[in-house]
Amino acid sequence: MFPGAIAQEAPDRPAVIMATTGQVITFAQLDAAANRLSHVLREAGLVAGDHIAFCLENHPRYFEILWGCHYAGLIYTACSSRLTTDELNYIINDCGAKAFITSKYKTEQAQQVVATTPNVGLRLMLDGVIDKYDSYEQVVDKAPATPIDNRVDGVDMLYSSGTTGRPKGIKLGLSMSPLGSPTSLSALCGMLFGIDKDAIYLSPAPLYHAAPLRFTMTTHRLGGTAIIMEHFDPEEYLRLVQKHKVTHSQLVPTMFVRMLKLDDELRTKYDTSSLKCAIHAAAPCPIEVKKKMIGWWGPIIHEYYAGSEGNGFVYCNSEQWLAHPGTVGVAINATVHICGDDGQELPINESGTVYFESKVDFEYHNDPEKTKSSRDPLGRGWTTLGDVGYLDQDNFLYLTDRKAFMIISGGVNIYPQESENVLINHPKVVDVAVFGIPNDEFGEEVKAVVQPVTMPKNQAEADQLEAELKNFCRETLAALKCPRSIDFRAELPRHPTGKLYKRLLKDEYWKNSGRAI
Repeated sequence: MFPGAIAQEAPDRPAVIMATTGQVITFAQLDAAANRLSHVLREAGLVAGDHIAFCLENHPRYFEILWGCHYAGLIYTACSSRLTTDELNYIINDCGAKAFITSKYKTEQAQQVVATTPNVGLRLMLDGVIDKYDSYEQVVDKAPATPIDNRVDGVDMLYSSGTTGRPKGIKLGLSMSPLGSPTSLSALCGMLFGIDKDAIYLSPAPLYHAAPLRFTMTTHRLGGTAIIMEHFDPEEYLRLVQKHKVTHSQLVPTMFVRMLKLDDELRTKYDTSSLKCAIHAAAPCPIEVKKKMIGWWGPIIHEYYAGSEGNGFVYCNSEQWLAHPGTVGVAINATVHICGDDGQELPINESGTVYFESKVDFEYHNDPEKTKSSRDPLGRGWTTLGDVGYLDQDNFLYLTDRKAFMIISGGVNIYPQESENVLINHPKVVDVAVFGIPNDEFGEEVKAVVQPVTMPKNQAEADQLEAELKNFCRETLAALKCPRSIDFRAELPRHPTGKLYKRLLKDEYWKNSGRAI
């Protein structure tokens, strides 16, 4: 399905509600606006299979841009509104965008990329206009609201976060199937999560990220309403659940942590009983955090492990997780293999690289080496996202860490996620990152950078808190897995989707070491 098909059945049903302003966009309005944009793109010379890029905040017209590109059969790249100008310029050129859409909010960067993106023939700006850009509203609003001819489904080509070097476009390929053809995600969302025409789906994350973009569009495919938060705030999230009687939502573990750290009186004053399904993914969830969330909201917490690459989908509900604490679930549409560095499969409960055996094919745009590194070295056709984990006797998958962040200290492999999961449960900790830093004797040693509830006022307070956190960690983990030193910061560099930019922190400590590992 697609918004136009839903609009024929329920034209006045809300497709989008903006959380802050309460603005409502019905399915009929969304479909008409998407049709108008598809006409503009077609008249500008873009044909099915061409690329387009856009960069803007969670804007009321975001979905008409998404669906307008989709109706036109384009390969569309949603760019993070937090990118540097250099990164934005790189992505526009790398994806081969023939058109670029942005907003007045991004004026400075929009102006800077004009001279360095010569292949862009159409430039549109919302909420205002600057030199070299046409007014989105003036151009689009006068276009016909009728469908263009010969519509086929477009597809996204999203870029990795770039935590280790340049971001890479994840190319899934255009199927050229008729508009509204069934998708695997629609089937999963209906079967596993119960999303349907009665769903009220609250999205608290930036729409340019894979999960919010794909799940909100899937909600539209299934006839449900998407409520869009411009920015996540823990109390505001709970207020919106109560106000709109939200039935479905997708979050990341840092959002769970921030809600759990609200004062009990504040946290429990909102009615969350309308929630039927709370989905989480994108980052590891500490066991104690998830236990508390299930205790608070009930067994409605669902987890999945997957990547933008779409090569595998691992899932568990609350009951499965409680029987296998710490798991990310069992594979739904693929077979999971755990392999050592030599490519050989490892026995149960032994950690190695996680590979998926599935029918999905993907490649990293303009990066054959990265594509090659994601493939099984023994040529069996399996692919990996670069994560490390193990399978238990029931075939449930447990993730140990990202392979890139493994610490090797004195020849011992240490996975920082273990100590992160312990430290985040300390009442004085808001956020934490653990990684390896140079050590002349052992190669690396374990370092933690912590965002405390209250920053220490002086060195004495910092030393006291550091000692307290070290002892707390050692009560649970072997000393070698615990940080040898802890630094404190007012905020850690996290992507709004919850992904930690650990590489940025790690690079600070390695830049003067004269080596990279």
